Amino acid sequence: MDDFWVFGYGSLMWRPGFDFIKKQRAQLYGYRRTLCIHSYVHRGTPEDPGLVLGLDRGGSCSGVAFKVAANHGEDVMAYLRSRELSTNVYLERMCKIQLADKSRVQAYCYVADTNHIQYAPDITIDRAIEIVQHAKGQSGVNTEYVCSTVEHLRTMNLKDAWLEEVADRLVID
Repeated sequence: MDDFWVFGYGSLMWRPGFDFIKKQRAQLYGYRRTLCIHSYVHRGTPEDPGLVLGLDRGGSCSGVAFKVAANHGEDVMAYLRSRELSTNVYLERMCKIQLADKSRVQAYCYVADTNHIQYAPDITIDRAIEIVQHAKGQSGVNTEYVCSTVEHLRTMNLKDAWLEEVADRLVID
């Protein structure tokens, strides 16, 4: 296995959980970051699902690319597959991304499986707020996940108007 890149668009950006040798901002075209995955475990339950981020078709997404050294490759891939593919709602894909230095590389990306039962297409801002406002799972309340994501995006100077509006309109207890 050679060195490779991983694209992060949500919590992977600030909590990758794996060793890497380089990190830089990156852009993925053809997919957008959105709350399009019903969470049955971490931020909701099957009876009262929450919403978490996925890469859905269309648009583009700013994120972070991590370069992984070949000698860590097997461990990193095992970790990522355990983290991202636990319910198989994401598909592991190699996608072309553009790095901040304008170079283009192939990177592992975890995109929403549009045929999976947890896939939640075309959620409106109002519906996202309604779902997120009350959902809670093993990892905590859904509002915390959304607001923490937006806070981290803002810290990294990454704009996501749709997600920011959802977070700004949530009522935090």
